Amino acid sequence: MNYQALELAKRIVELDLQRDAIFEQLMSLAGERAYELLREVQNRG
Repeated sequence: MNYQALELAKRIVELDLQRDAIFEQLMSLAGERAYELLREVQNRG
């Protein structure tokens, strides 16, 4: 396997874990509105 591809895969996993942790923080601040807020921000681009 290509070393660079393996490193990118590892980085994606790390980012996914960070995303989960950040989303938990958002949920604690925005509650049930967290999903709505996230969609709104994503749609703004």
